[in-house]
Amino acid sequence: MDREWGSKPGSGGAASAQNEAIDRRERLRRLALETIDLAKDPYFMRNHLGSYECKLCLTLHNNEGNYLAHTQGKRHQTNLAKRAAREAKEAPAQPQPHKRKVSVRKTVKIGRPGYRVTKQYDPETKQRSLLFQIEYPEIEDNTKPRHRVMSSYEQRMQPFDRRYQYLLFAAEPYEIIAFKVPSTEIDKSTPKFFSHWDPDSKMFTLQVYFKPKPPEANKPQPAAAANGTAAPGAPARPLPPPPHAPPPPPPPPQGLPNAPRAPLPPASGSLPPPPPMVNGPRPMPPGGTAPPPPLPPGGSGTMSNFLPRPPIPQGFPGQQMPPPPHNMGQ
Repeated sequence: MDREWGSKPGSGGAASAQNEAIDRRERLRRLALETIDLAKDPYFMRNHLGSYECKLCLTLHNNEGNYLAHTQGKRHQTNLAKRAAREAKEAPAQPQPHKRKVSVRKTVKIGRPGYRVTKQYDPETKQRSLLFQIEYPEIEDNTKPRHRVMSSYEQRMQPFDRRYQYLLFAAEPYEIIAFKVPSTEIDKSTPKFFSHWDPDSKMFTLQVYFKPKPPEANKPQPAAAANGTAAPGAPARPLPPPPHAPPPPPPPPQGLPNAPRAPLPPASGSLPPPPPMVNGPRPMPPGGTAPPPPLPPGGSGTMSNFLPRPPIPQGFPGQQMPPPPHNMGQ
């Protein structure tokens, strides 16, 4: 049995050149699919027949490997370059933003400058101010000190605190110094906020006025309501003493722990207490004679022999009473 050259016993025949080309293209297709995502290709399209089209070159391909081989070809690359040149020509020219380049100077710092801070208070406007005097004896020629206000959230040296802000001073070759001031709005009006640089004495002066707080923050606490209840959150206030109150009685002597206390004097403007009416005589009517007692009911029975008690003399001592009626006791 004749065998082709190079084949082994028990195996198939050697692959032809056509089969080798098919196998090579299949391996290249799988390798390309691992590195290239066809879903992101804007010119890749699959039609209703199951084949693939290139929308840029208007070519038809049977499989994905054929399309990938087409994208690496000269025709597809030439069309891509023409499309990019046409879009760049048709696109309107947009002005490029101007970026200012700031060159960072590298200088050797010689230390911190001397300073003096003066606290001031204006009684007329009730404003507080700070006067900064910074000395720069070794400042560079033809330069002036600079200053700025920095928020507590901009700095990275200390934990941020919304109650404070920082006032910075800088001048070469000195180090930058900062002052921690209250976070109150600064009054930048002309006569109050000013800065001055004296080139002869090498001293930089800056005055800062703070605006006063609004009146809402300084208003007093609300008073108690009409029914005696205080506002919510306000502490209870003690009741004022009554007007014309008598002084308290003196304490008893130390030797007599159970000694009786003196009665309290009556308050001024008060009426005397009324006389007791429990068992005492009743007041007389306006006529001056006492009304007679009611007669017992007449009839037979146990109440027929009832004899009323003699009347109790009423009236005040020394007053003459009228005689009792004749039919009393009959």
